[in-house]
Amino acid sequence: MSEKRIVIASLLKPVNDTRMYEKLGLSLSHVTGTEVHICGYAAPVPDSAPANIFFHPLFNFKRLSLGRVAAQLKFFRLLVSLKPQVVIACTHELLLASNLYCRKYKAKLVYDVQENYTLNLRKQHNYNGALKRLLSFGVGSIEKAVAPAVSHFILAERSYAQELPFLQHRYTILENKYKKHVGYQTPATPVNLKDQPLRLLYSGTIAAEYGIFDAIELADKFYTLKPDTTLTIIGYCANKDTWQKVQQQTAGKKYITVTGGEKLVPHARIIEEMARCNVGLLPYQPNESTFRCMPTKLYEYMAHALPLLITYNPIWQDVVQQHQSGISVDFSNIHAPALLQQLQQSSFYTLGIPQTIFWEQEESVLQSIVKKALELNHPAK
Repeated sequence: MSEKRIVIASLLKPVNDTRMYEKLGLSLSHVTGTEVHICGYAAPVPDSAPANIFFHPLFNFKRLSLGRVAAQLKFFRLLVSLKPQVVIACTHELLLASNLYCRKYKAKLVYDVQENYTLNLRKQHNYNGALKRLLSFGVGSIEKAVAPAVSHFILAERSYAQELPFLQHRYTILENKYKKHVGYQTPATPVNLKDQPLRLLYSGTIAAEYGIFDAIELADKFYTLKPDTTLTIIGYCANKDTWQKVQQQTAGKKYITVTGGEKLVPHARIIEEMARCNVGLLPYQPNESTFRCMPTKLYEYMAHALPLLITYNPIWQDVVQQHQSGISVDFSNIHAPALLQQLQQSSFYTLGIPQTIFWEQEESVLQSIVKKALELNHPAK
């Protein structure tokens, strides 16, 4: 076949992942003469994918198991069978296998840096102190060792440019902005919640560090003051103890609906809830690992004109204030009656939905990066 092949891969993200498929995959499928192969964790394959996108739900293992190690060999074998000209690794865990293939078959390696993994491991509370330091050192060592062989780095956050010294100016920032789905219509603005029932939304990763328990507590307080309040929790929870606690704290509360938990939820299903709800919650716990990052769901909620209740952070506050998109909150010290009054009496998005939050501005930049790696000069379709 004459088509140039691009592999986009992650070990733990599902093959229908928002960034891998909807943003990177669909954007690159418009480059003439290419096949796009998306490799990831087993999940339903999108029905409406273009004919030149192929899915490889290669990984299906318990997150803490030997299957995670064996997956590296599976991935390398897939690369050898596909013979791609460009490999986009979307996680540090596939860097060694990707680099080995690219060196052997003279392909280009692009590293899509979706997280500052070493910082996350050190500052988040998923492991004990000694193991955190060991894992952080190991991941950092792999990234630094492979970095010279990387053709280009794609950064999901602006802050990574300062935080990761191994980039050496070979990077482009492509933030996790909102990719408009089929049928998306710009919502009416401005938004006012006066005399409306509150339909709160917590979406995405269900975790203590992202404020799930603060979201539940806030819903409880609002419900006491305003009994037509509801909270929708939708997303995946990787921590069994957290999931058990969420179930305990929501049991018997008819005003709280939980979807997902132990199972991955299709992004399209989460988008449906954004269209149905009218307040987006981002009760992130203060943590150095997220302090300088822009939450993906900030862009998603803004695209659907949801007023935001978001943890105070100078970076986020600038966006919220500039676009009148919400209220910065100290979730550890909420005076619910005053916050409810402010939420109901304010007008949001008085200047409309800003175009800067949409992925379309990133798409052409991504295509240029990969076309250069493929040594293609013809335009996208």
